[in-house]
Amino acid sequence: MRRILPILATTATLLLSATAAQAQFLFFGNQNTQQVMIDPATGQPMRQTPRTDGGPRVGASAIPRETVSYAGGHAPGTVIISTQERRLYLVQPGRTAIRYGVGVGRPGFAWAGVKSITRKAEWPDWRPPAQMLRRRPDLPRFMAGGPQNPLGARALYLGSSLYRIHGSNEPHTIGTAVSSGCFRMTNEDVMDLYARVRVGTRVVVTR
Repeated sequence: MRRILPILATTATLLLSATAAQAQFLFFGNQNTQQVMIDPATGQPMRQTPRTDGGPRVGASAIPRETVSYAGGHAPGTVIISTQERRLYLVQPGRTAIRYGVGVGRPGFAWAGVKSITRKAEWPDWRPPAQMLRRRPDLPRFMAGGPQNPLGARALYLGSSLYRIHGSNEPHTIGTAVSSGCFRMTNEDVMDLYARVRVGTRVVVTR
């Protein structure tokens, strides 16, 4: 009996170790399955590794895209951004609008006005403007477009300003006020908007 007990203990330890290793493998395997998303237009991956800080998983947004009633006076095709609501509306025919969640400028960086989309870009490069570099000299001077780029999968440039509507590799910030004046969306939402608007589209920003 004394000889059998150590053998049983060793066997149990091995089984537990194998089970733990298998559980870890399955856990990360499932998360990777959820995270990886490929942009059909470019073949670029859109979602990165899982977060480790307890926040929402990368690629997730708590603000669903939806069609809502619209009774305003703007013509179909107009983009309206409400910084107070932290929502973007794309006006549709039939008194409706597609509503998206957006991240907006943090206190001191919010703005209002009328712009037009002057450029569209897929997986844009990022060059922080001089004003941002003065505040954050640690930032890179250039970052090539891709999944790690803070402009995300698409960018819509607003007039001759430094502001953009763009994707984000931090979708948990959608619905918050954290930017330097740009409007950030999930990559999925900015790709949807990008496909619906054209250069010249009117963009109305309200506070």
